Amino acid sequence: MGTQETAREVADQAAEWATRIDAGTIDPDTNETLRRWLEADPRHRGALLRAEAALSFLDRGRALAGVVPKPEPRPIWIRRKLLFAGAALAAGIAGVAILLTPPHRYDTRVGEIRQVPLSDGSLVAINTQSAVEVAMHPDLREVTLTRGEAWFKVAHDKKRPFIVSAGRIRVRAVGTAFSVHRHDDGADVLVTEGVVETWTVGEEERRVRVEAGSKAYVAEYEPPKSIQASADIERSLAWREGQIVLEGETLDDAVAQFNRYNARKLVISDASLAQEKLVGQFRATEPLTFADAVATTLGATVVEDGDTIRLSRGARR
Repeated sequence: MGTQETAREVADQAAEWATRIDAGTIDPDTNETLRRWLEADPRHRGALLRAEAALSFLDRGRALAGVVPKPEPRPIWIRRKLLFAGAALAAGIAGVAILLTPPHRYDTRVGEIRQVPLSDGSLVAINTQSAVEVAMHPDLREVTLTRGEAWFKVAHDKKRPFIVSAGRIRVRAVGTAFSVHRHDDGADVLVTEGVVETWTVGEEERRVRVEAGSKAYVAEYEPPKSIQASADIERSLAWREGQIVLEGETLDDAVAQFNRYNARKLVISDASLAQEKLVGQFRATEPLTFADAVATTLGATVVEDGDTIRLSRGARR
């Protein structure tokens, strides 16, 4: 018959687990070990809650959701020493949830549009060639847009803000719907419901509120500006239904949009043709149908060459 662990041994183990979770070193195998440890003794869960609370108390000065860069993780033994020093102060803190799993990552291939329901009741629509990471915390819902574009329908939860990071750009919502399209030097933010706040890390005093029917381009080194653009927003988000809607865009811009969704690329061989403007609605994954429409509308030539569809001036052959 085994000897029951002392209260100090339980606290030591809980401190070790809390610091490992805080440092982000929990992989699937370790997570299973943690699950078994929690189930082995009724005292374990409470001890880990108190340890997590102690870390939360010690780290309260850190900015929420990466508004300022987070410091490098401290060595485990230092974290444990600080943890025990703050444990008495945090002993009365309750209700701290335990994050047992790493962030979920969702990637889309060329031409793929994916809808992902989240555990909090929110919904994410992910555009082609995009990547999103989602992490649910006790006081924060944190999303990182690694590349591409996504639209978020956010479940209302005042106690847990929903923050999207795109490089140095941040977008904060509680219960609303909006999209973020990441670029090399910033991000487009389009709001379809409610209100969001957006800013650039290091420029928090210049944060801007963007309301439904408005959009903002948030640049890395320029203050954001919100403008009304209801019609533009609806067209820009037509990708959620697999559509591309053109209202006076140049052929060059239209081709760039189609090439995001297709391995078979459109190429404009005539520079003057590239500036012609178009109006219409098309399936994003049907570049040849679009090319045929261009031929009819602009009198262009369409030449299919393997994975390339060439557009040039002249009567169609």
